[in-house]
Amino acid sequence: MRLTNFSDYALRMLMYAASAGDRLITIEETARTFGVSKTHLNKVANTLTRSGYLKAIRGRSGGLVLGLRPEMIRIGDVIRLTEPDFAVVECFATGNQCVLTHSCKLSSMFGEAMASFQSVLDRYTLADVTLTPQDFLGRLPPPQPSGLARSGA
Repeated sequence: MRLTNFSDYALRMLMYAASAGDRLITIEETARTFGVSKTHLNKVANTLTRSGYLKAIRGRSGGLVLGLRPEMIRIGDVIRLTEPDFAVVECFATGNQCVLTHSCKLSSMFGEAMASFQSVLDRYTLADVTLTPQDFLGRLPPPQPSGLARSGA
């Protein structure tokens, strides 16, 4: 199973807003920080704002700030909001056409796995994964080519 980029960006945007505290963040600054599309982040911010996770402040000096305290934002709730479905196998999806559906034993196993996945995410809040502003500043240096060794004195 793989989460969509939309969910990934939603979590990153919430983490970034949490690290900023009361300071307003902008979509432009967030897009630069993560090297992602501003257009895509606009959609993410819109979803998070409509759901109350972010609060939009309009105007020239406007921006975004958390709409709830970090300890009130469950990661599982955010994922359920941002994922279109959890159809990890065809029989979970609308329009299922699998001929094994009525006798297959995989669906109950995958159902149990998905319930466990969501249960684990529900145990964590944004407060558990909040970083410091400095964590967003640095990027890792490019990896050294494998054949080159650093010279030391």
